[in-house]
Amino acid sequence: MRTTIRAWTAVAFLGAIVPAPLAAQSPPPVQGTIALEGTMTKFYRGLNALVVTTMDGAEHVYHFAKGLVVHGGKGSGPDALRPGTTVVVHYRIEGAEDSIEEIDSVAGDGLKAVEGVLMRLDRGGKHITLKLDNGKTETLPLTDRAASELDKSLNDSGAARVTVYYSDESGHKVAHAALLLR
Repeated sequence: MRTTIRAWTAVAFLGAIVPAPLAAQSPPPVQGTIALEGTMTKFYRGLNALVVTTMDGAEHVYHFAKGLVVHGGKGSGPDALRPGTTVVVHYRIEGAEDSIEEIDSVAGDGLKAVEGVLMRLDRGGKHITLKLDNGKTETLPLTDRAASELDKSLNDSGAARVTVYYSDESGHKVAHAALLLR
């Protein structure tokens, strides 16, 4: 009986001590800017916040500053967006708060989308090449933000299907975001 109590005491002692050094070695949380697609459902002007519902039904609250950039909306800032608008939100995690840096309005008067297989991604040269479903390839220049925040897991394997959101700037397609299709 006494041996059993000593064994359980040793197990409890080790269980209390071992996790602390292991937790100190865990990787840091997500860093940098992240892009997420969803539907803008609510806008709280007084709080400088908006709610975006993702395809899986999760609601995310994002806060923004006066320098918020909105592409593809009618007007400027968050007033350019209406509830029900499909958006790509570019946000940065700062402490417990998600801070919006840019919002892309998608469809309608907003950004257009093209889907295809990622064939080449040149972050330094700021270009992305897709093989479209019709067999043709298309290369689009990336904005500075898009080049820096593209999912680091994306590579030139030719296996990843992506959606690229782009604007038509002086007759040229310019990619603002590329999201991995799940």
